[in-house]
Amino acid sequence: QVQLVESGGGLVQAGGSLRLSCAASGRTFSRYGWFRQAPGKEREFVSRIHWTGASIYYADSVKGRFTISRDNAKNTVYLQMNNLKPEDTAVYYCATSRRPVPTNLPDDYDSWGQGTQVTVSS
Repeated sequence: QVQLVESGGGLVQAGGSLRLSCAASGRTFSRYGWFRQAPGKEREFVSRIHWTGASIYYADSVKGRFTISRDNAKNTVYLQMNNLKPEDTAVYYCATSRRPVPTNLPDDYDSWGQGTQVTVSS
């Protein structure tokens, strides 16, 4: 079983930047995704990456502002978030998927971290 621990969240002003980290331990899988959930809203896809660095994809709402990457030596996946907007405020979750093909659906992800809060003030 894989364990995922997110970190790097916090409070930032609009236009600022944060970098989220997701440290994986235990049995690891090949596909990793970032999701977020704002109060009163459903969990939504943000970005995903294959452990090889392939199959990178972003939600339209973050494209051009967020960058996903991984460090295999550290078993860590990152989400660099630039030009943050108040609508980016949410709890951000890291997750892994065992599906053989890329997926953006939360139900296709099997293990989840505890989440890290990102708050963007206007």
